[in-house]
Amino acid sequence: MGSKAALASRSSNLSMDSIAQIATSSGAKRTGHFVKIVAATAALAGLLFGFDTGVISGAILFIKGEFRLTPFAEELLVSAALIGAVCGSILSGRLTDLIGRKRAILITAGIFAVGSILCAIATSTGVLLAGRIAIGVAIGVASYTAPLYIGEMAPPKLRGGLVTLNQLAITVGILVAYMVDAAFASNGNWRLMFGFGVFPALALGLGIAMLPESPRWLLLHRHKEEALKVLARIREPKEVTPEVNDILEHAESGHGKLADLLSPVVVRVLFCGIALAIIQQITGINTVIYYAPTIFQQAGFQSAEGSIIATAGVGLVNVFMTVISIRLLDRVGRRPLLLASLGGMSLSLVALGLGFAVGGTALQWIGVISLAVYIASFAIGLGPVFWLLISEIFPLQIRGQAASVATMANWLSNFLVSLTFLSLLNRLGSVSTFLLYAVLSLAGLWFCFRFVPETKGVPLERIESDLRAGRPLRELGKTL
Repeated sequence: MGSKAALASRSSNLSMDSIAQIATSSGAKRTGHFVKIVAATAALAGLLFGFDTGVISGAILFIKGEFRLTPFAEELLVSAALIGAVCGSILSGRLTDLIGRKRAILITAGIFAVGSILCAIATSTGVLLAGRIAIGVAIGVASYTAPLYIGEMAPPKLRGGLVTLNQLAITVGILVAYMVDAAFASNGNWRLMFGFGVFPALALGLGIAMLPESPRWLLLHRHKEEALKVLARIREPKEVTPEVNDILEHAESGHGKLADLLSPVVVRVLFCGIALAIIQQITGINTVIYYAPTIFQQAGFQSAEGSIIATAGVGLVNVFMTVISIRLLDRVGRRPLLLASLGGMSLSLVALGLGFAVGGTALQWIGVISLAVYIASFAIGLGPVFWLLISEIFPLQIRGQAASVATMANWLSNFLVSLTFLSLLNRLGSVSTFLLYAVLSLAGLWFCFRFVPETKGVPLERIESDLRAGRPLRELGKTL
């Protein structure tokens, strides 16, 4: 207790002495919009994530003919980025804690650019696989580092909406990928589909290079003066000292170790994060993202161009509903949107399965409407809430590593679902496959109702204090 008090006293004195100078210095003028600029720039990582996730859906229709791919080879090529994403998420947690959130995002921008170029110039499946794996590594890092960075920069009252900018950027990236696919579908130029990804990668690299590091990471590494300068730009003056003291109190034990992931304090919330990661994928979302044109062709759309255009329409729904989600997350809360999301996904998957059972000319419209409702339900809840929660619920000193484990579980689940989707269609048929995803969505609904906490407007340090006090997962951050 004595050491904690001394630490708090030193940090308070440092803050009071420094903030007056920092707040009035010309080099650190605080603006109300700066944190929004930071979030929007970092969210470009999400745009790349979405683009490189979605672009394969149209490109694969032409690649499989040019390279004469078997169904398994097609699944492997689609899933290659997921292999890289699993590797990236495994390696990047500790790296992000060591070198910082900003530098990790900067590195991913370079890897995105290199991977896009490799795919665009590939003359063999081996080079194409290498490019997709490289892109996957970048996705694995960016998919949790960007929301983690935004979550640590954002004030509690805006955190939900700002972190969800990353999810919005993912949906915009997917839509851009579908539009790029549609633009080049008439001549089948899949190389330009991949090559387009270089442009957002360059934008991310240039933008993130101009931003500051997360103040929480800076304080964890004892860069107090620099952290104060950052906080003076993104917080009201009266908020800086209490936030510095709270962060330092939670950071006094230094960096967490891998063994800390299994400590009684962390293991409960890590279980919640991993479960959410798996639920987000086993409900079948990325089978729709990767194989939507294929699904539409099975539903009766004859041409590749027509199925890609229909897929772009679904992508537009994804973007629109994510915009709605941003407005609701800090008003309605995380839990209500999550539960409504899984309920809507379950119903739309049942409708899609029954549509395939009925068949006929009506299947085209049933397929489009069902997939649109499914995507809308995912976009308003399960899509953004998972990434938001893993940026909120883990203790500071282990946050990077814990978030990377949850992200790894997400990408590993994504890989397994994507690798087995075509096989399930061939063995079980469309009806049973989509009904299976509906059952899994209902299982996810039960879990979220039982365990997931409401973190709307709750400071990150309050969530950590509740966790260390042994409160049940569902009660974290809840007012007594």
